[in-house]
Amino acid sequence: MARIVFCEYLKKDAEGLDFQLYPGDIGKRIFENISKQAWGEWMKKQTMLVNEKKLNMMNLEHRQLLEKEMVNFLFEGKDVHIEGYVPEVDK
Repeated sequence: MARIVFCEYLKKDAEGLDFQLYPGDIGKRIFENISKQAWGEWMKKQTMLVNEKKLNMMNLEHRQLLEKEMVNFLFEGKDVHIEGYVPEVDK
């Protein structure tokens, strides 16, 4: 049976993650308050950030930037800004 959480990103009850995907206190907060759907949305944004900004996950500063963007996206309602990216508009 699916685990249901109140997703802080979606602002509604939704299927929760199966296990903690991120370490530490932030990971615990994500596991308890973020849905699979919201995590999937973050994964898309994270991929864009890593590719467009050419982030190196071996670099501590790059990992810190990514973590800050993740918290802003999932919990603060701030979208990820990628220079030159214009999202498609549904017709």
